[in-house]
Order: sequence, then structure tokens, then C-alpha cells
Amino acid sequence: MANSDSGDSIVDRVVRVFEAFPEGVASLQLTELAERAGLPLSSAHRLVRQLSAHGLLEHDAGGTVRLGMRLWELVNRNSPTLALRQAAMPFMEDIQQVLNQNVNLAVLDGWEALFVERLSRRGSIVNRARVAGRMPVHISSAGLVLMAHQPAQVQAEYLKQFEDPSGKMTADVVRRLLAEGAQQGYVQLAGVVDPDAWGIAVPVIDGKRRALAALGVVVPVVEMRLQALVPALQTAARGIGRRLEA
Repeated sequence: MANSDSGDSIVDRVVRVFEAFPEGVASLQLTELAERAGLPLSSAHRLVRQLSAHGLLEHDAGGTVRLGMRLWELVNRNSPTLALRQAAMPFMEDIQQVLNQNVNLAVLDGWEALFVERLSRRGSIVNRARVAGRMPVHISSAGLVLMAHQPAQVQAEYLKQFEDPSGKMTADVVRRLLAEGAQQGYVQLAGVVDPDAWGIAVPVIDGKRRALAALGVVVPVVEMRLQALVPALQTAARGIGRRLEA
């Protein structure tokens, strides 16, 4: 692998260029991009020019750099979550039709929940989850229910490194939530991210009893209907699992 003069590889630098774009920000000035990527301006300019030649970035004479359509095309054409999203969408649409609130689909990536799909409507409660956005496991019902269905060794490693800078959650509380999630088959969190929001999530289980994803909803606390929501989510999750196996 070719290295730059500073010793880091070209791949490292390319990755840093893409990672320099914050969530929800599709364009940056070249100078800001170079600063955020930790690159000399000349190196950033050269990489932007090369990546633009392949359509992965776009740039104009004013120095504005944008993510390219080719990058979006390649990522979505062969996304590892494509089959999951296609299997889940009809069930997510049914749940949203009934609730008129947020419906999320997430997978576990390290110690974070990575959201791969979300349905929302005007007037629904604020939902901090975004497609391709991440949340720490301990503040997400989706993350907790996925961790609750991981092997004991994975859970132990997670709890060993756990910390919450906000002080809202402790390792003991998380341990209890994981145990409840494994026993009940769902996790509920009220007011952790937003005081008026209640998150509920269930696992999507495959034929080998592995938790592939989490299906969840975010609803207003005042409209909480646990006895109705959980069976509906679990039925939908089983349907998603069957579609994936088929």
C-alpha cells in the first residue's frame, strides 16, 4: 500500500477526506475539508481532484467540495443492508400507518446502534435517529435490545468498557436493561434522549437465533401503549425474519 510522505497510507487519507463531512453536511470549503481531515491543503486539493475524476467527489472553482453522486450510487447498489431494508419496509409501513409515528430499523456496529432505515411523518414526535446515523447502545432501545441478544462474552466486554459522560446511565442500570431485554424480548426507554419521547424496540431474529437487527418505534410518552405496541412489533419482526430467510 502506497504511503504519503508523512507515513500514512493513501487509503487512510481518502477515508479521512470522506469522514471529514459531518452528518447532514454535504459540502465543505476545501480549506475546511483539509483542516477537518488533518491534511496539508496541497494534499487535500490533490486528493479532491483525483476523487472528483471518479465521481466520488465534486468541486467547483470557488473551492466548494461536495460528496459525489457516484459515491451514493456505489454505496446503495451493493449495501450490505439492502436486503434487510427491502424485507423490513412493508412491515415498517404498516406500523407507521397505525401509529402515525416514527419507525426505525437498526443494526449493531460495535458499541453503537447504526440506523439503516427510518419512517416518519409530519407531526410525529422528534426522533434523534437518522438514516446512517449512530447512537450509543445505552441511550437507544434498539441498541440495548440488540446487545441483550448478543453472547454473554460480548455483553461482558461491552459492560467492561461502558461509560456515560452525561451520568444518566450506570453500568448497573444497563446490565438490568440487558437482562430484561433478553427475558422479555423487548426494551423500552423513556425520556433518555428526549424527555417527551418513549422508545421501544424488538429484535429481528434469524433461523439460527441471531439478532440481525432491531425494529423500533419512538412515540410520545403520553401515548404509550405498551400492551398493544410490543405484540405488533414482535409480529412484524418475525415477518421480517421470515422474508430474509426466504
